[in-house]
Amino acid sequence: MNRDLFAQEALRQIPKILTLQDRNPHSPTYGCFDRNFWQYKIIDFPSGMSQEFVWPLALVYDLPLPNNPYYQQPAIKAWAEAGILYAARSAHPDGSCDDYFPFERAGGAAAFSLLACLEAYRRLQLNESVHQAEMLRFFERRSDWLAHHHESGRLTNHQALIVLCLLRAAALLQTQKWQGAVAQRLERVFSWQNSEGWFQEYEGCDPGYHTLTVSCLAQIYQLTPALMQSGDLEKGVVDLPRLKSAIANAVELAAHFVHPDGSYGGEYTSRNTYNFFPHGFELAGRWLPAALSVNDRFAKGLEKGLGACYADDHIVGHHTWNYLLTWEDAIKDRPPTQWPKPGRTWLQNAQVLIDQRENTKLYLALNKGGAFKFFQGNQLVVSDTQFSLQVRQGKRLKNAVGHLVGPCQVQVSDHEITLQGSLGWAKQKQMTTLNLLILRAVMFTVGRFFPDLIRKLLQKVLITGKKPAPFQFKRQFCWREGTWQVTDELTAADWSQVVSAGIAADQTSIYVVMSRTFQVGQLQPWLDLTDQVRACKPTEPLRYVRLLPFTQCFTQDNY
Repeated sequence: MNRDLFAQEALRQIPKILTLQDRNPHSPTYGCFDRNFWQYKIIDFPSGMSQEFVWPLALVYDLPLPNNPYYQQPAIKAWAEAGILYAARSAHPDGSCDDYFPFERAGGAAAFSLLACLEAYRRLQLNESVHQAEMLRFFERRSDWLAHHHESGRLTNHQALIVLCLLRAAALLQTQKWQGAVAQRLERVFSWQNSEGWFQEYEGCDPGYHTLTVSCLAQIYQLTPALMQSGDLEKGVVDLPRLKSAIANAVELAAHFVHPDGSYGGEYTSRNTYNFFPHGFELAGRWLPAALSVNDRFAKGLEKGLGACYADDHIVGHHTWNYLLTWEDAIKDRPPTQWPKPGRTWLQNAQVLIDQRENTKLYLALNKGGAFKFFQGNQLVVSDTQFSLQVRQGKRLKNAVGHLVGPCQVQVSDHEITLQGSLGWAKQKQMTTLNLLILRAVMFTVGRFFPDLIRKLLQKVLITGKKPAPFQFKRQFCWREGTWQVTDELTAADWSQVVSAGIAADQTSIYVVMSRTFQVGQLQPWLDLTDQVRACKPTEPLRYVRLLPFTQCFTQDNY
């Protein structure tokens, strides 16, 4: 693995991160990374998550990366410290922060930004700063809040992240007061790991967020012995053998989702992400060589430009710091890369089937209507996120889709896979002026006392739950002549309301922060089936048959 690939990708993001920050020492928002707040003035509060960007700045200041113009630059150190102080001064009195709406008190934003501030403080050796006392008080206040805050929804990556925060804070502040919270949340992480190795993320298995959990757990495993030796952590609070086993099972699971071309994840998983956080695999690779092969395979894809783009104002920091840590901790002497063997892996709890035979590999979501990715050799040739219909209901246009997580009738044999179910109405709720006014009114009155209830309601509207649409699908995969034949049937009581129909490579319909990023596999064109729908008689099903790869498919030779 060429570790410099990760350094180069990370360094490309630093000018953007610096552009997002208010770097004027005389500004009242000095250190703020939310440009929409301090520069454009189009929102009325700063996102606390943005202060996570102090970590990438501290890393590029501290690490002698190749072609690193930021190394040991005093301005970088000053701006990172300003970011920590802004995180402290913009926080609520209890140490929490907001992310999407006022008084939200977002657990994820608080944990990501606290970990970043703790690590930046340590990297930059700010123990001699004139603001040391203020920063330490902030670290303790936010750690206290995180130790007792419990958010709605099952997001295992947040639980692992909070444990890492509390351990780092305990080491810095030399206290044992969060040991109960550490043990409780680690137990939650263990209980939320499925027997197949994946960690629960809302409705199921998302391999992308899974790698973030691996990254946090691997750092916890590395950090724990030193904390016990120093007396900042009692023996037994972190069950190291159980933690090691959880990481090993998680690494084995992640290895399934590195595609033949080196890309990772996608729309056939529960949260539709292409996330890949490599740092944990380098740390685990010190005692589990198979973990290094996961990174080696992903790095080949990164070298070919197959990583997803995360250069978004809100999420650019996550991969940047993780890639920089990967460069720092990369293992030089590596075993030969292990490649998956032909055969079928059926993750029945995750409802994902991976079938590798002859020169093909199929990744199939059995709980998302049969959304799939299909590879020949090391090339993606078809990405499919099931039927999508634009339907007129009165004056409204609604979107019925087949890729929402939901129950399907599934039959699986060696050479045939059949799925049947109903389309669901896509979640297309947008904020309006009235909605924003109502949300602000609620949050500035009763909502500020019950932020988790508001979050839970928004999760139900934007993420979880499925409302069936009046369209029934049947999707059948048959192995024939060295490839898969896909037969789709769609039935409707009334085709006259369907305005447009088709199949997209990358369509998703729930709100996930890290999804809907660009990746070159999405260059596959929209498969327009509108004419076929219009040709259907009132009671006649739409039937479409493809032998993969078919003539309209996308290959990497096309871009």
